[in-house]
Amino acid sequence: MENRTYLCIDLKSFYASVECVERGLDPMTTNLVVADPERSTGTICLAITPAMKALGVKNRCRVYEIPAGIDYITAVPRMQKYIDYAADIYGIYLRYVAPEDIHVYSVDEAFLDVTGYLKTYKKTGKEMAVFLMDEITKQLGVRSTAGVGTNLYLAKIALDITAKHSPDFIGELSEASYRRTLWDHRPLTDFWRIGHGTARRLAGMGITTQRGIAMAEENALYREFGIDAELMIDHAWGRETATMADIKAYRSQSSSLSSGQVLMRDYTADEARLILREMTDSLCLDMVSKGVVTDSIGVYVGYSDTKAAPPAKGTAALGTATSADSIIIPAAVALYDRIIDPSLPIRRLNIATGALSQEGEGFQQSLFEEPGRDRERNRKLQRAILSIHRKYGKNSVLKGMDLEEVATRRERNGQIGGHKSGT
Repeated sequence: MENRTYLCIDLKSFYASVECVERGLDPMTTNLVVADPERSTGTICLAITPAMKALGVKNRCRVYEIPAGIDYITAVPRMQKYIDYAADIYGIYLRYVAPEDIHVYSVDEAFLDVTGYLKTYKKTGKEMAVFLMDEITKQLGVRSTAGVGTNLYLAKIALDITAKHSPDFIGELSEASYRRTLWDHRPLTDFWRIGHGTARRLAGMGITTQRGIAMAEENALYREFGIDAELMIDHAWGRETATMADIKAYRSQSSSLSSGQVLMRDYTADEARLILREMTDSLCLDMVSKGVVTDSIGVYVGYSDTKAAPPAKGTAALGTATSADSIIIPAAVALYDRIIDPSLPIRRLNIATGALSQEGEGFQQSLFEEPGRDRERNRKLQRAILSIHRKYGKNSVLKGMDLEEVATRRERNGQIGGHKSGT
């Protein structure tokens, strides 16, 4: 296989860095957290500056966990601002690397295959990383870290583990150096794709390092982890067969849509039922806008006291492939009422569709619809609402339930990813 050079570039404390830049402050020396002060002190900080981390404050901590003796600035989340900055940074990458060689992994992280550009720019992989990092800082004031690897996995591990211990915030790994320097690294959860649950299962087999995985009896790993053991073994040796071309060519065989919400206080069963109706209605409009339908839905309900009862969850068949709110909302509410304990306060709601198909594919008339007429009337109404939303905003057309005191859709329509969009 041809030797390749991949970069994985991460924007350092991205949201917090953007807020510092906007204020003319240095994120390396400024104490700043990104959190919504209108929420309780139990709200999670979306980001903290490196200066806060240097004081021992953990990333993604809750506001009340910040020691009282630390003076800091609280910045209200501005998700649209962060998206705009991320788009500008992607634009910097595009000046030097073609889009087919870039994979945006998240709003603050991207993979780049720079193999074909090193000769052109007369740079090594590390020099290419330094160049792009400097361009980002020079043009936008945001600092970054980078991993350089001979495959995508090693670039990610070089970023996550090696770069943070490097004075220039750049890590570099080949298969040989990975085995030499990280085979005995602990904990295993520092490695991409190894969560606490997987680490516990490995520990039960007496395995606590990547060396242990590499040297383990393969059949035992396959018995414990199934097909996932194949990738686990490859990664233990520092191997990764997927390329940037594979990522670009990948198409999911099935798809679904989902909506989730963490409520800002304990909700009663009746209050949460209204929120579920709002969420389901929005999900139906999303399906109509995409021209897709589903024949099943799933509901997940998380209680305020997670020790009192496990989450309630279930699925329900719709009897037809549809995006009609007149069918899906009653089905979601009936499922909700069937699975919940109405005596317990609720704090989390999720609803998801089953597998999606294109509207019109294999359609079978529902027994609950008047042939043709109800379906077409519902579709026209949903499309009219979408048309008005596109022109005047999502809050231009609301239903009576959205005006209830406990409703959340009006507020959430002004958010991105559950947080204030800002400007």
